[in-house]
Amino acid sequence: MKLFLHNTLTGNKTQFKPLDPKKVTMYLCGPTVYNYAHIGNARPAVVFDLLARILRLRYKLIFARNITDIDDKINAEAIKKKKNIGEITEKYIVAYNKDMNALGVQMPDIEPRATQNISEMVSMIELLITKRHAYEAEGHVLFDVQSYNGYGALSRRNIKEMIAGSRVDVAPYKRQPQDFILWKPSTSDLPGWESPWGRGRPGWHLECSAMIKKHLGETIDIHAGGQDLVFPHHENEIAQSTCVHDGSEFSRYWLHNGFLSIDNKKMSKSFGNYSLVRDLLGYAPGEAIRLALLSAHYRQPLEWSPKKITSAKKMLDRMYGALRETVVSKEMIKNSDIPSSILEALCDDLNTPKAIAEIFNLVKKLNKAKNSDKEILAAKVYASGQIMGLLGSSPDQWFSRDTESDVSEDEIKELIAQRESARIGKDFDKADSIRRKIEEKGVTLEDTSSGVRWHYND
Repeated sequence: MKLFLHNTLTGNKTQFKPLDPKKVTMYLCGPTVYNYAHIGNARPAVVFDLLARILRLRYKLIFARNITDIDDKINAEAIKKKKNIGEITEKYIVAYNKDMNALGVQMPDIEPRATQNISEMVSMIELLITKRHAYEAEGHVLFDVQSYNGYGALSRRNIKEMIAGSRVDVAPYKRQPQDFILWKPSTSDLPGWESPWGRGRPGWHLECSAMIKKHLGETIDIHAGGQDLVFPHHENEIAQSTCVHDGSEFSRYWLHNGFLSIDNKKMSKSFGNYSLVRDLLGYAPGEAIRLALLSAHYRQPLEWSPKKITSAKKMLDRMYGALRETVVSKEMIKNSDIPSSILEALCDDLNTPKAIAEIFNLVKKLNKAKNSDKEILAAKVYASGQIMGLLGSSPDQWFSRDTESDVSEDEIKELIAQRESARIGKDFDKADSIRRKIEEKGVTLEDTSSGVRWHYND
């Protein structure tokens, strides 16, 4: 099945054709580890984990997601807590991976750290200076933006207009306001490494370029990240990587997810309007959080609220509710075909809302199916959910989860038993009253020939 992706660089949705069909390379800008991850940080991890799963259906994928473990925010946190940066970053790397694992995000094939690739960064800077795309000034090394004619293509910005319209104070060591730092000096109280330009540390944009070159090569298939990274981070990556490789294409496809917002304002630690993943996991299953993140198309903004998680939990209740009466082996799920309608949706630029809708069509068929068809349909539901990182538990595990709920499974079962007892005793008024009580709790009952089925409402 053909895969179509929206390429930020071209502005079009085009068919994905890897440089080498035997090996696809993908890089995702990972976390800067100075604090716990908020739900906005989790969106790219979840979205591009889904893309990795889809790519692995057809290709051998090498997927790298970096760790930024040297940064001014990390330095500030280390000074504030009177610790070295290694203590700060190690704590939050472990926490980040734990949180992402709870959201069903699989570990990347490669997780490079900036501090482990300093020599590669120094070598890249030396090449850029030799090729006259960078210059040294007052202990800094800067990229000369005007040396690269393609600057601004990704973000659709005109460099001449940017320079002419600049109103920021220009550092005295810069030739132009848009020139960006490749290397900067470190004082004695800050972490640093020896270099031809003195003791210092790399600029953030350089880190990703150097790690990509080392671990994935000069040209990669897919570079992904949040919409906020298009400019200047990814624009600067393109400039320095293209120039150091004498014009070779850096990334063939650029993918960016939309912002998460609260009250229509971008979620950000600097704004103080964020929800930490670890806090959300205290009262909601990771699977429900993942489904909530996938409920909107990845390129669209997503307004975040507690209702998103509540709705996602109820959707999963319906899925698991349909599966609870049918036992399916792992081998049968593994060998089950995912319906083409679901794969087509996912291969159409990760159209997760449509894929979710198609899964529910499958769930409806399962609820109406005869016994002979139930196993086959249940296996398809599991397989379809699992390609999206969902339905990884058994129904019993899901419904026994220890999270807040308006009504527990045990309470529902007890009410159903009371209703059944009233019906046997032909006290139909009482049976109807109990049914209404159950429905008021957001649960739908279905009387079938094989017994009573129930599920939470959307």
